[in-house]
Amino acid sequence: MRKLRSFFAMMCVAGWPAVGLAQDGQIDVADSGDTAWILVSAALVLMMTMPGLSLFYGGLVRAKNFLSVLVQCGAVAGIASLLWIAVGYTLAFGDVTNGWLGAGNAWMLAELGNVRDGLLVPESSFALFQMTFAAITPALMVGAWVDRARFGWVIGFCALWGLIVYAPVAHWVWGGGWLSSMFGTLDFAGGIVVHTTAGVSALVVAMMLGKRLGFPKSLILPHSPSLTMAGAALLWVGWFGFNGGSALAANDDAASAIINTHAAASAAALVWILLEKFLVGKPTSVGFATGAIAGLATVTPAAGFISPGAAILFGAVAAIICYGAIQLVKQKLHIDDSLDVFAVHGVGGMTGTLLLAFFLSEGLGGTGYAEGMTMSSQFIAQLVGVGVTIVWSAVLTVVIALMVSVVFPMRISEDEEREGLDISSHGERAWELD
Repeated sequence: MRKLRSFFAMMCVAGWPAVGLAQDGQIDVADSGDTAWILVSAALVLMMTMPGLSLFYGGLVRAKNFLSVLVQCGAVAGIASLLWIAVGYTLAFGDVTNGWLGAGNAWMLAELGNVRDGLLVPESSFALFQMTFAAITPALMVGAWVDRARFGWVIGFCALWGLIVYAPVAHWVWGGGWLSSMFGTLDFAGGIVVHTTAGVSALVVAMMLGKRLGFPKSLILPHSPSLTMAGAALLWVGWFGFNGGSALAANDDAASAIINTHAAASAAALVWILLEKFLVGKPTSVGFATGAIAGLATVTPAAGFISPGAAILFGAVAAIICYGAIQLVKQKLHIDDSLDVFAVHGVGGMTGTLLLAFFLSEGLGGTGYAEGMTMSSQFIAQLVGVGVTIVWSAVLTVVIALMVSVVFPMRISEDEEREGLDISSHGERAWELD
């Protein structure tokens, strides 16, 4: 009888349909719906980089530099992805040790768990989703140095930047590191980790590179606002995966994040063209697109924590502050952050991160503060996160930029700049110029 019971027990385990045993012998309890959503979100975020960001930036530059922007965005995303697989993931999301860097337990994505701790998705899908963030973040900086940065330097700088700047900050905030564990700093989808790091570093590089020929005396107009609008539309849709996917589950948090994302983008785009109407005389397509991106960047750190009403306010504030930041950086300070990476992404991300401290309150429709946290303590936590990230990004950007410039000069020659990077750096052009 005992043998018969053992036989039936073995048959039940072998044929059990709902639970599978992975190669390491652990039970795989991943939720198929959550996993599917994370995989779709990863694809949406990659779409933001290629083609979304490529077209958005490409339309804003002169025709003779259009292909160079596309190549830079693609190559930066490529090298960042490979390095993420090799070492970036374990630096950002490896086992927590001292709170500064993850342990080296997942080099080359080896020995990933059946599920990511605390989630119901395979760790492989989590690593994939985070890889798309690691790919788009350095690509955002491309807009700061268009028309004048040497291609070899761009690739070398972004490769090191992803490991030295981005991965540690991701660990501090998202990987269980010291900012989240000691201070309680919050960042739902990248206001600090993505937009502050990229925005600050972009500003520093723009200052180190110097101005484009003719800036600011001659007006450098975008060659194809239609491409910029198309790129912005792709970014807008892809941002649903960027913010909604950061819930890391197919649930109400994801839906709320997407609603807030769309509300903030809509409000910011409309307020931006309203500002243009009063200050410039006419609303523009580039203004609408830029406003939408500003709203998206600003709501990103708070998307899953605030109410739709707060998201609309985030978008309106984003348009006003980021519009003013562009005028300050370019018109007053004469810094040639060519496509306004700092003013839109950096300022937007920092603004949303700080506003989160207030609108996290349940009284204002937010999800509420963690145990032991208040509005004032949360603001301090957010301020510390932003401040530390600004200093880290600025200092390390200077170091990395100078290191790479020893091998690859940062800037092309004046003759190459006049000819355009499409021809001088890549030997081709998108179309014949008149």
